[in-house]
Amino acid sequence: MRNLLKFILLLILISTNIFSQNIEFHKIALTKIQFKVKIQESNDSLKASFISKDNSDTISFIIKPGIYEEKIIFKNSGNYDFYLNNVKTPKSVRVIPAILSVVPPLIAILIALIFRQVLFSLLIGIFSGALFINDYNIIVAFMRIVDEYIINSLTDKSHMQIIVFTLLFGGMVGLISKSGGTKGIANLLLPLAKNRRSGLFATWLSGLVIFFDDYANSLVVGNLMRPITDKLKISREKLAFIVDSTSAPVASIFLISSWIGYEVGLIQDALNSINSQLNAYSVFLESILFRFYPITMLIFILLTIYLGKDFGPMWKSEKLALMDERFTNHNSSSTDILKSSELMGNDDRAKWYNGVVPILIMLITAFIGLVFTGMDNINEKGITNFGFKEIIYHSDSFLSLLWASAFACLVAGVMYISQRIMKLSEVMDAWFLGLRSMFLAVLVLTLAWSIGTVTYDIKTADYIVSLVSDSISPYFLPVIVFLVCAITSFSTGTSWGTMAIMMPIVIKLSSSVSNLYNLSPADSHLILIGVISSVLAGCVFGDHCSPISDTTILSSMASSCDHIAHVRTQLPYAIVVALVCMLLGDIPTSFGFPPILSILIISIVLFLILKYFGKTVEE
Repeated sequence: MRNLLKFILLLILISTNIFSQNIEFHKIALTKIQFKVKIQESNDSLKASFISKDNSDTISFIIKPGIYEEKIIFKNSGNYDFYLNNVKTPKSVRVIPAILSVVPPLIAILIALIFRQVLFSLLIGIFSGALFINDYNIIVAFMRIVDEYIINSLTDKSHMQIIVFTLLFGGMVGLISKSGGTKGIANLLLPLAKNRRSGLFATWLSGLVIFFDDYANSLVVGNLMRPITDKLKISREKLAFIVDSTSAPVASIFLISSWIGYEVGLIQDALNSINSQLNAYSVFLESILFRFYPITMLIFILLTIYLGKDFGPMWKSEKLALMDERFTNHNSSSTDILKSSELMGNDDRAKWYNGVVPILIMLITAFIGLVFTGMDNINEKGITNFGFKEIIYHSDSFLSLLWASAFACLVAGVMYISQRIMKLSEVMDAWFLGLRSMFLAVLVLTLAWSIGTVTYDIKTADYIVSLVSDSISPYFLPVIVFLVCAITSFSTGTSWGTMAIMMPIVIKLSSSVSNLYNLSPADSHLILIGVISSVLAGCVFGDHCSPISDTTILSSMASSCDHIAHVRTQLPYAIVVALVCMLLGDIPTSFGFPPILSILIISIVLFLILKYFGKTVEE
């Protein structure tokens, strides 16, 4: 009889463990924040419980037959075991105080701004998050930095594609520089950039031309325009600001870019969750005029160029650059491959086409790659009715950029050997030196991705969202969403990750709040467009100016500007533009004010701010 009872108990344990595999929940929970338990399947009603290891707290609920999601709240922190029908399962959850979820990104940002050591700040941020996750065990937290967060960042396919593209791009720049192509481009554009104003305008225009990807934008424009802006005594900080401001803001609003497919896909999934029949791409197009931050940031750059005025740290950097002291005001930690004597080409070999042709080859190949991968995916899915926008939507931008950078390196090498500018050994050496120059950028990108994973594991976004009350007026929902997304993306350093988290939340919130206030269909649709545009615009803010954002890092690297100096000089500009956009864009348009007029008014206000608060470097 005793053996029979043991056998029955064993069967219960086995069946419980098997069933527990169909119950999914995050390994970390926050106190007083909703914790979701996903039930994949259930044939019978079962009692589920989270019991703290010291038995001081128990949270129980009934699992009903079917597939659904249970939401519970932990009031106390600690480690909780998961029980089914009073039988302990292998699953558990660690509950931490909610405020701790914002500590890792805040530590990383503060240390970066104070000590100007971005690698150290990122490592400390990752370590602090790992410390909270692993029960404050210092040794385990240290090991998790390497064997979990860094390794997982490097094994992600899209991350490896970005790393290889960055390295190959560095190799291409190394070849162009050694061949004299960079000097040739600078000599060609120098007559067009006769003064500081025209040089800055040429930089801004170059940023608009390379609109299809923010990574390619940052790397191409920064490396292309740096020799010209140096000769015109334009600070590296101002160059990095323009490069950064025409990367994510441009890629996020242009009709064809690596961002569009991702953004439209998120919108479509979120609309499906509320059973909406709206076309995601149409909603995306409708939201463009409501994305005040990226649009007016591009206008703001033009205003600074036209007026020739700056304020704050940027004005100081510009003044030092004009006094030819741009390298004495701070120690640059960036790698300037153009300053390396190993990669400098001779003046008599400086031909502009040796620089322009590889870059054009890269751009053309990237565009062809977008079309090719888009058509391939469309044919694979059996889609028969499609246009150009559907092709771009289904394209693989990372794969296209990989092909483009590899092909550009090949073309550059063949060009220089055929012209007898370099021997094969010199081509390989220059290519390798170009790759090597991107190592710091790759290292910082890897750590930035790692801290992004930490903020996901520690549920930073959930806590920030919880700070927004559920009883807000629908007309103030867009501006609050912008603020929350801006803070979240700035804290986590990821725009795409923030979009993925926020989009389904805010669209559901918009729908429920509109129903709660019995808004008309027209007003409900306006609020919906407002919150969608606020997510996309708010995330661009963080991507644009967060010190742990990948495009911010790439912009400072490509411009050979000290990374923290870049963040310190552009952050006041970004904050001013964001505040004006919230007050004169997000709020009035929620009440029906035309977005075109809001953009016009915002531009006038920014003009007046620059005119009366800005100073010329001569002053």
